[in-house]
Amino acid sequence: MHIRLIAVGDRQPSWVDEAFQAYAARLPREWKFRLDAVATVRRPKNGDASAAIEAEGQKVMGLVKDGEQLVVLDERGSGMTSVALSEKLAGWQSVGRDLSFVIGGPDGVSDTLTARADFRWSISKLTLPHGLARVLLAEQLYRAWTIGTAHPYHRS
Repeated sequence: MHIRLIAVGDRQPSWVDEAFQAYAARLPREWKFRLDAVATVRRPKNGDASAAIEAEGQKVMGLVKDGEQLVVLDERGSGMTSVALSEKLAGWQSVGRDLSFVIGGPDGVSDTLTARADFRWSISKLTLPHGLARVLLAEQLYRAWTIGTAHPYHRS
């Protein structure tokens, strides 16, 4: 199984890139974990952002492969503990399909993406900057893997 993150927003501060890469480098090589960044679509100054959300959704959908498991990060999704994520990850791995996580743009994800999602995950009840969500996702994937392998990183 290969795992990747598809994230809307192609320019992040250097601290985001550094922290994300620090955790991504710790992930198991067999996951071939990677980041696919999608450019944010320009929003109208005083208008409805729905066209931008839909355009970003179409760009993301263009990267999603048939049969791939899709997890959309969504504030209205289900919350999980790190242990529950480890169990969920083990279940996803047992299916054997590639897995992609999606972080939408500044105004959220399209209805097309949420309809295609196999799981909608809320990583926090807090509102997070998208760059921080990238870092948090990478860290939690690493933590979930360490829980599943009894590595001492996670201490409960």
